Amino acid sequence: MMWDIKWYKYIQGLVPEHFQHRFNKDDKIPGEIFNEKHEDLLEKSLNWLKDTAQSCSVVAALIAGLSFATSGSVPGGNNESGKPILEGQPAFEGFAISSSIGLYSSGTAVIMFLAILTSRNQIKDFNIILPTKLLVGLTSLFVSIVAMFISFCAGHFFVLTDKY
Repeated sequence: MMWDIKWYKYIQGLVPEHFQHRFNKDDKIPGEIFNEKHEDLLEKSLNWLKDTAQSCSVVAALIAGLSFATSGSVPGGNNESGKPILEGQPAFEGFAISSSIGLYSSGTAVIMFLAILTSRNQIKDFNIILPTKLLVGLTSLFVSIVAMFISFCAGHFFVLTDKY
């Protein structure tokens, strides 16, 4: 759909402006004809985008829950003053940073996918707005997955150092 809109905008830029607002024999302007001819493509694109956004929002919400749980827990516990016992160790810093990044990026992904699901469903939104939201949402989702994996590895580093 995005390519069709770009092609329409390109052709619209080539045609003199006084032709862009003229009516054809069916009393329609070029924008109305474009919308009519692309109704089925719009419907297919919307269904695909909504299905993708729903699936990804479920995954992002699950990762957000896991990120929230891991960012609130401290490996090794706290001392009497409330500071983490393992503070200052590189693995602990990696755990804390990656856990926070995972939480924030999964929250961003959830927000982007919900923004796609609540969009206005107009043809002009497929030009820049919806593809950008999908790209930001998928990028945030992948960043949150990588951050959760790093957090998991850093958290298990403390368990494995005592055993081996």
